[in-house]
Amino acid sequence: MTAFLNNVASKSFDYVIIGGGTAGLTVAARLSEDPNTTVCVLEAGNANIDGPAISALASYGRHYGDERYDWNHVTTRQALGGDRRVPWARGRGLGGSSAINFMVWTKPPAEEINDMERLGNPGWNWKNYQKYAQKAERFIEPSSPQKQKFGLPGYEDSVSRNGAVIIGFPRTISEAEILAQKVLVNTGIFKAAQPYGGDPNGYFWTMGTHDPRTSTRSYATTAYYLPNKDRPNLTVLIRALARRVVTRPGADGKLNASGVEFIYGDETYSVRASKEVILSAGSIKSPQLLELSGIGQRAVLEKAGIPVKIDLPGVGENMQEHCVGGFNYELREGVDFPTADPIRQPSQLAMQQELFKRGEGAFTLGMPTLAFVPLESITSRAQDIYEKAKAEVDRRAKDGVAPGLLEQWQIQLERLAPGQNQAGPGCELIFFAGKLDAAPPEEGKKYVFLAPATNHNFSRGSIHVTSNDPRQEAEIDARYFEHQVDLDIFLETAKFVRKLAQASPLRDVIEKEVAPVPEMGTDEQLAEFLKQTFHTSRHTCGTCSMLPKEKGGVVDHTLKVYGTDNLRVIDLSILPLHFASHPQASVYIFAEMASDIVKGTFET
Repeated sequence: MTAFLNNVASKSFDYVIIGGGTAGLTVAARLSEDPNTTVCVLEAGNANIDGPAISALASYGRHYGDERYDWNHVTTRQALGGDRRVPWARGRGLGGSSAINFMVWTKPPAEEINDMERLGNPGWNWKNYQKYAQKAERFIEPSSPQKQKFGLPGYEDSVSRNGAVIIGFPRTISEAEILAQKVLVNTGIFKAAQPYGGDPNGYFWTMGTHDPRTSTRSYATTAYYLPNKDRPNLTVLIRALARRVVTRPGADGKLNASGVEFIYGDETYSVRASKEVILSAGSIKSPQLLELSGIGQRAVLEKAGIPVKIDLPGVGENMQEHCVGGFNYELREGVDFPTADPIRQPSQLAMQQELFKRGEGAFTLGMPTLAFVPLESITSRAQDIYEKAKAEVDRRAKDGVAPGLLEQWQIQLERLAPGQNQAGPGCELIFFAGKLDAAPPEEGKKYVFLAPATNHNFSRGSIHVTSNDPRQEAEIDARYFEHQVDLDIFLETAKFVRKLAQASPLRDVIEKEVAPVPEMGTDEQLAEFLKQTFHTSRHTCGTCSMLPKEKGGVVDHTLKVYGTDNLRVIDLSILPLHFASHPQASVYIFAEMASDIVKGTFET
């Protein structure tokens, strides 16, 4: 299974990968396909293999706050975000966040993937994205009864049946999903044309990373590690916390990554890399490790007592995140469609666990209805909000902004502009059959959850070290709502979500809104509620942006860190401009692309 310390300490491998998460295990599996190539993965968490908390389908959120599975990150106090410190859950253990996420599998609009190439990265486009998706995704067809009852699509032209990660529709689908889709149509939202083929504008049947035959999670461990764990050239060491990348001057004047120092127990060890070191520690940990290794902003490093090896100002900057709110609605007595509520009701849990063993019950429910729409689809204020956003960008441009940021904002304004054929579907509408918040559902009652989410936020945050100790968490400052447009869009999306609950046919089954109370009717009251209750979507990107160096870039289009000749970053931190999608599918696809870049077989 996993290796022992003496298999790694003071040993040499061709590639050393820091992070055994979504991207790290993908890259490790692909590089180790060559039996003459040796690969070592250092994972700070435990293996966490076969744990029911991970494998059971509808176990949403149960890992958060549990240090066995979650790093338990938290932001600095957010002055414009309700003066709160916002929890940021991230996966700890093999599989990383793919082991604890909500299992959603969506793809961005084709134009928003092409924006990566537009920003200076040849080959990072929709054509290649879909090409490498073929290696990542393995769609399992729904059963014939499901197809007939719910009209589930096959997405034949958009998804692969031959990749590594199993995706599909949940084994149990609640009739509540039909009500949700009908109410979307009744409020002006229509079915997306090609949700997995580059046009997700609208609502659609959404797939998840789970096997519909067993209702168990498919994630990086089951898809990329376990099938390849017995390869003699693949070594995975768990409970190994990377301390820093060891570098030395190279012949070309650049730094050469010669290995990695890591902490195991209370001792520090090292492992050598003869070809490359690859950072796949995620958008929070990868910039932290670069800074711990002396690569980053001079002022940040000097303040933390870290010798500066490369002054690279973009490290830890350009951080972008999605935001999500949520409203729970109690259903009327007698509503008979299934929800996930029994899982969180003590009197029902044991029975649900038994039902799960037979492939039935609440644990086999998923989250199969999402919608991504442009702002103009949900509010008459779209033009006004766009004009205010443009004025704010113009004002900031005159005052001076970080290199490359104005170019990103201009693309975002294009996505926001009403009346454009390519307006970006940055407003997300989420539906779930069950209650989703900290307070458990009342015994014997059922709920539905409606959530607004924003995907094209203008605000930019940062992640930086404050210490040279890798066990000391980096400082996360999301700077939520620093751009007023982000709060304006969030508010309008939330108002539309509440409108859905008041429209037929959903209103016919809803007893009451649980929070906020219906009397919270003004925009000011609702905006304050959102600031006090919103959450991160756990979709952080941009902290090691793939951009030209002069535009704030950290890595080039081959993912090499500027100023080094063999240190790469491969995870979501490289995404320079966020898109309208949950990013899980893209992380796998980026890792597949990156693997061929490392091998030298990627064609632009």
